Amino acid sequence: MKFTTSSILQAMNGTGMIPVFNHTDISVAKGVLEASYKAGIRVFEFTNRTENSLQIFQELVQYAEKYPDLIMGIGTIFTVEDAVAYTEAGAQFIVSPALIPELAVHCNSQNIFWIPGCATMSEIYAAKKLGATLVKAFPGNVVGSAFVAAAKSVYPDLNIMPTGGVEPSEANLSEWFRAGVFCVGMGSQLFNKEWIKNQQFDLLENKIADTLKIIAKL
Repeated sequence: MKFTTSSILQAMNGTGMIPVFNHTDISVAKGVLEASYKAGIRVFEFTNRTENSLQIFQELVQYAEKYPDLIMGIGTIFTVEDAVAYTEAGAQFIVSPALIPELAVHCNSQNIFWIPGCATMSEIYAAKKLGATLVKAFPGNVVGSAFVAAAKSVYPDLNIMPTGGVEPSEANLSEWFRAGVFCVGMGSQLFNKEWIKNQQFDLLENKIADTLKIIAKL
């Protein structure tokens, strides 16, 4: 099923949080995906960070077919070649840690939703000129919520998703959402290493559900 840009944006804004995850073991990846979905996640970002990431993603997309409303995307994309490989594998959107013009041109030409990483106002300006409808403030722990607030003051209609350093606590999430974020991306702060190692997916499900409740309240 092909999701439109507007439907992906709506789903991202609806939950307010996108898990960002990678693992070399497909059984672990499936467990994390299932726990995320049960907790209320409807947009999931796998990342291209290991040698077998494409293979894992292909199997994960097939597994996710039992959740027809779950939108699967791929992160850590730097090249058009990788973008092609992952969209052919079923990625519904592309996320990059950087602003890469040729990647933007490719995704626009193929009607693929793409999210560039931006850390300066100049990069945000360039991203908007290239047609970005959502930018990733990255690394979030470096640029901070003040950067988001400043960017929103110049571009009130700008949709921003900070990733990196976002914590599943009410204090941290309040800071980001007060600054005006559209949604947040959350990786290592959400995925407890011991839970993943021991495949304690029920604990992960509860943590994600609690995090979504905090975001809904905010």
